[in-house]
Amino acid sequence: MPDWFSTTRYPTVVFVQGSGWRRQELGQRLVPLSQFARRGYVIAIVEHRPSAVAPFPAQLDDARAAVHVLREKAEHYRVDPSRIALWGDSSGGHLVALAAVTDGADDSPGAYADTPLDVRAVVDVYGPSDLARMPEDDACTELLGGVDPVQHPEHAAPAAPVTYIRSAAERSLPPFLLLHGSDDVVVPFEQSVTLGDALAEAGHDVELYRLEGAGHGAGAFFRDPVLDLIDRFLTTHLDA
Repeated sequence: MPDWFSTTRYPTVVFVQGSGWRRQELGQRLVPLSQFARRGYVIAIVEHRPSAVAPFPAQLDDARAAVHVLREKAEHYRVDPSRIALWGDSSGGHLVALAAVTDGADDSPGAYADTPLDVRAVVDVYGPSDLARMPEDDACTELLGGVDPVQHPEHAAPAAPVTYIRSAAERSLPPFLLLHGSDDVVVPFEQSVTLGDALAEAGHDVELYRLEGAGHGAGAFFRDPVLDLIDRFLTTHLDA
């Protein structure tokens, strides 16, 4: 029987489900995430506003707000506020990376920028890092309110995690785990290479793994071998 009166706090993962920044299917990763919860984590799945309802930076604001709400409700949900990590796939990976690299940045877009997130680790699974270098895609254009990021890179820059890493050498960033498929044609593998190189060159802690033969959204990223890798990474950095 669970002890409902326990005061034990647990390491917490804030997960952002990818959706092309559009309406999310929040139950898409529920099975592997529930299995991951059995490993001893609180799992919180974030719902953000779709880009058709509100363009960028609304989605970043919602991801940040979710972390702040969990801190406020930490006792109720048994969250250890000192051991919070971000994890997202595809556009969700983009958002968790962006939330981490803009934490404490003077030029951070959106709301809640003045309230630190203080997350301990970031897991970015095949997320875009530089929208101006993405293949032509309606989702990226919709995110930016109808502006094509390839044609207008100056409008895409505030939504690119790499933009803020270049100015983050004097800031402490959490360690990053990047996972990407070699055969991803939606978000090319080079997007994670760009992010990983930028983090490494700025002196930040980053690990990058390429899954050979995996495409975008492949189930291989949510099977035990990869979940074991993510678990080891989080255990190290969350003291889980």
